Amino acid sequence: MVSLLEQIERGTLWQFPGGIHPPECKSISNHSPITRLPLPEKLVIPIKQHIGANGRLLVAKGDLVLKGQPLTVPNANWSLPVHAPTSGEIVDICSLPSAHPSALPELSIVLKPDGKDVWQARSPREDYRQLDKKALVDIIHNAGIAGMGGAGFPTYIKADSHQPIEYLVVNGVECEPYITADDCLMREKAAEIIQGIEIMQYLLNPARVIIGIEDNKPEALSAMREAAAHNDAILVRSIPTKYPSGGEKQLIRVLTSKEVPSQGIPADIGVLVQNVGTLFAVYEAVMLDKPLIERVVTVTGNTITRPANVWALLGTEVKHLLDCQGFTPVEAQRVVMGGPMMGFTLPTVRIPVVKTTNCILAPDNQELAEPGDEKACIRCSACADACPQSLLPQQLQWFAKGKEYDKLETYNLFDCIECGACSYVCPSEIPLVQYYRVAKAEIREQKLDKVKAERAKVRFEARKERLEKDMAERQNRHKRAAEETTASAEEQAKIAAAAARVQSKQPDKSAVQAAIERAKAKKAQEGGELVPDNSQVALEREKRKAQARQYKAEKAATEDDEVTSGEDKKAAVAAAIARAKAKKAALNESVDTTDAASNALQPEAQAIAEPTTPTAEPEDKRKTAVAAAIARAKAKKAALNESVDTTDAASNALQPEAQATAEPTTPTAEPEDKRKAAVAAAIARAKAKKAALNESVDMTDAASNALQPEAQATATPTAEPEDKRKAAVAAAIARAKAKKAALNESVDMADAASNALQPEAQATAEPTAPTAEPEDKRKAAVAAAIARAKAKKAAQAQQEQTVETPTVNVDEPTALAAEDNVPEVCEPAATSAEDKRKAAVAAAIARAKAKKAAQQAQSDQPEGNDPS
Repeated sequence: MVSLLEQIERGTLWQFPGGIHPPECKSISNHSPITRLPLPEKLVIPIKQHIGANGRLLVAKGDLVLKGQPLTVPNANWSLPVHAPTSGEIVDICSLPSAHPSALPELSIVLKPDGKDVWQARSPREDYRQLDKKALVDIIHNAGIAGMGGAGFPTYIKADSHQPIEYLVVNGVECEPYITADDCLMREKAAEIIQGIEIMQYLLNPARVIIGIEDNKPEALSAMREAAAHNDAILVRSIPTKYPSGGEKQLIRVLTSKEVPSQGIPADIGVLVQNVGTLFAVYEAVMLDKPLIERVVTVTGNTITRPANVWALLGTEVKHLLDCQGFTPVEAQRVVMGGPMMGFTLPTVRIPVVKTTNCILAPDNQELAEPGDEKACIRCSACADACPQSLLPQQLQWFAKGKEYDKLETYNLFDCIECGACSYVCPSEIPLVQYYRVAKAEIREQKLDKVKAERAKVRFEARKERLEKDMAERQNRHKRAAEETTASAEEQAKIAAAAARVQSKQPDKSAVQAAIERAKAKKAQEGGELVPDNSQVALEREKRKAQARQYKAEKAATEDDEVTSGEDKKAAVAAAIARAKAKKAALNESVDTTDAASNALQPEAQAIAEPTTPTAEPEDKRKTAVAAAIARAKAKKAALNESVDTTDAASNALQPEAQATAEPTTPTAEPEDKRKAAVAAAIARAKAKKAALNESVDMTDAASNALQPEAQATATPTAEPEDKRKAAVAAAIARAKAKKAALNESVDMADAASNALQPEAQATAEPTAPTAEPEDKRKAAVAAAIARAKAKKAAQAQQEQTVETPTVNVDEPTALAAEDNVPEVCEPAATSAEDKRKAAVAAAIARAKAKKAAQQAQSDQPEGNDPS
């Protein structure tokens, strides 16, 4: 069985399905050699002239560039640079119409040639085999070479194929009518093309290189066979003329019998296809260091005076090519970029020549008639018979019109090579290829949107996951920090407590060290045995003991203060009793008149002593009241100086005693026990003095009787801390003065009665101490005072018959109120809620007066009324 390689070497050819035989029209432009055009006024160089990403700009407006200088640099996968076709100035960088059926604007560089056509520095090579494959691929890449057969696929991608290549197929078929660019190139540059093939052969290392050329190009076949004669691995084959045998998949099928799978590429079956124009550009890039800046373009058509193939600089406007070849437009003129089968009508002749431009066709109306109106499909199946890919063009057209994109992909729309054979044979003149192109564009757009959405979704999910992870890490970090802080705080507290305990247990290092030093010194002195010296430690111990004793003493003093607060009261009472006894002994030697004066002043002393009971108030007002009472007593003393000499002497003798009696009242601000003790001592002293003074003269009784109301009035207000109390004291003093004037003329009987009433006043004054008892007791005392006042009034009525009525001053009505209207004064005072203490004092006065009236009958013997 003959192998495939043997069949290929013997020149076996295979057929592909479908295909058509349109008029060739190649003889119009292939009879003359390739010519060069003059430099155009400007060059418009799109930065994208291939399949893939744009390059990054290296120039700016106003820059001067040299021929062959790169204008962009590759910056992504499947990206190719563009170069300056000639020297000149960059006058603009803007968006201009592209070489595409849509003529959509693309970023372009506008270069104004300077006419000098100065090259940049180049480095030609004599032997490419001295370079490694990677360097060769980089040279092809940097030269900006793309597929020049029409697809525009980057050549460096094919040159660096990672799949094993068994057959390298060179496409020199050029099946499109009117186009003769490759034919002429093979005629003129066959040797250079073969060198380009050998460079690719060196990179890919295929088993065989097969060059396919249609049999309608005999000159090209002859030139290529002659140029490849020295290389046995290169096979030149002539194939039948049939359109579209120049298609990549169709040529592989014809030369190798292999079929590229649906939506696959030739490399999948170990085959790689390159155009002869592309291989010539590879030769120039590697051997001459010349980037792709020009290519051969066929300018043809019935409106062209001199149809030919020309070397056109990339970026040259189509208008410049037409003008150079003698373009004479006709009515409804069309200009087609490419051949009549696969080319497209240009919207303007200002479109530039790009790397994939191989023909500019300018036909007249008879040569390429205007297509008629689209008619309904007649189901003739001519399109299906002509399709080289064995597709169903009519069915695809229905799905394209209905935008059923899923079904289009199911019917392998993307296997269509857009050769136009179906449209060429359609009797209904349906532009099938246009439907397919639009459908492909929309499907690609949908897929691109879907890919973008998927990428956005992936990025969103990745970002969300990253944010959640970051949040979790932050939370864990904060949690760990809190735990570490807590643990650290606890550990530090434990360490501090332990250190404190150790420190408290450890002795003073300085003391210990000093003790050790002293012990060493002592040992050195004694010359032997070490005697411990604990003096420093003993001193420290003594200090601590002293501190403890001081603390105990302070604590005991505090307790003693609390205990002695009661003992001080008892001591004060004892001291008062002692002072009273001493004074009694001193007074025993006084004259009888002194006894009488002392007897008269005794109620005043009692009145001064009595305020010790209400002075339990803590305020300073009470002390001030006591001092005021003493002052008033001294003032009355001066008023009594007109009394009998015996009264003056007695009063002067007793004055120190009154002061001594009044002074102990000052400390009555002490607690309650002290006050009671002071009152008891005062009463005891009064009783003792009474016994000593019983023999005083009767004149002293009168003085005592005159002073008794004043003393009561003075003592009573001292219990009040408020201003009302002061007012009451002032009123009592006024009443006492009035009574004094009235009583100066009283008979001896009144004196005796007053003397008899003195003990009763003492007994009456003593109950004033408990006036601080609850309210009920006070009310009872008031009622008793009212009763006694009524009894007194009756007694006074009898007394007025025997005693001369005193003269009353009409200007002092308060004296009458104090003497005759006692019940009227006492009752409102008793019923008043503001000052119950005042009522109690008034009641005491009333009781004293009642007893005075009752005891008038005993005035002959006043000494017998001993209150003890």
